[in-house]
Amino acid sequence: MTAKRVVVVGASVGGLAALKTLVGSLPPDMDAAVLIVMHIGSWDSVLPQLLQKKTALRVADTRDGEAVLPSTVYVAPPDRHMLIHQTRVRLSHGPKENFARPAIDPLFRSAAVEYRSRAIGVVLTGDLDDGAAGLRAITAAGGVAMVQDPADCVAPSMPRSALRATRVDVIAPIDRLGDAIVAAVKAPAPENPTMEHSTDKAALESRIALGLRSEPADLDAIGKRSALTCPECGGILWRLDDGEPLRFRCHTGHAFSELSLAHAQKDGTEDALWASIRRLQERVVLLREALAHSEKHGDGSVAPLRASLQRLESAVSAVRSIAQTAAEID
Repeated sequence: MTAKRVVVVGASVGGLAALKTLVGSLPPDMDAAVLIVMHIGSWDSVLPQLLQKKTALRVADTRDGEAVLPSTVYVAPPDRHMLIHQTRVRLSHGPKENFARPAIDPLFRSAAVEYRSRAIGVVLTGDLDDGAAGLRAITAAGGVAMVQDPADCVAPSMPRSALRATRVDVIAPIDRLGDAIVAAVKAPAPENPTMEHSTDKAALESRIALGLRSEPADLDAIGKRSALTCPECGGILWRLDDGEPLRFRCHTGHAFSELSLAHAQKDGTEDALWASIRRLQERVVLLREALAHSEKHGDGSVAPLRASLQRLESAVSAVRSIAQTAAEID
């Protein structure tokens, strides 16, 4: 039988130890499915095997299209988003979100759309804020939100971001979250919860994460065009009108939170400045060669070449200073 409730879990930096503790505390007869996304990128992963050693629950060899079953753990495989669609697990090579695939937000949003008040979202240790918007979608649909206590995390940024984004039902250290999940699974879910807003926006974004085509008109319906461009593909970014965290998406499908976009802009700015420094330094080398040649042959270009060299060396120093300052700004 298809699971009546789902527990969706997101983790990043420090997540392996946290996930081992969490799944190890869950009973083998839990009447819910557990779906886990950890930021592993495209690297080969033995996470399912490591978790199976810690739990009596079945850790599935996650495949596209399989039914969402109770007492089963599903782990997103490398380089694939994992979502729930029509009570089945869907794996997608859709556009990255927050520079990650698998990403946490697509799974959480799909759980909100498919399970509404019967979804339980759990954000664990990790950097930046993937999972915050997805957890807000779960609470908006009447589901339960849980967060690992930031003081208990190797990397507290993801839990802190989730706490800023939405109301959270449980904040606990990792060794107590398992009991909280079991209690939430056993508690009755409201049949017709009061929702902050419809899940239509979450459904549209789930469609995009599944790799289905999106149009500018789709994004016009859920956001406003901004003056920013996508760091992945260079397209226009729409600012999404859905609360915290501030988010952006291009019509290709790439999505970014404010933190992830700022992180990318900082890296891109620094790369561009150091590339400029390299090109300026090459011009300095060429001018020095030209000056040496002019001095050797005694032509009339020595003075202007020296002046140009001095100005260019000053420019290199100025751009270096700018690059160092930009790197220090969060």
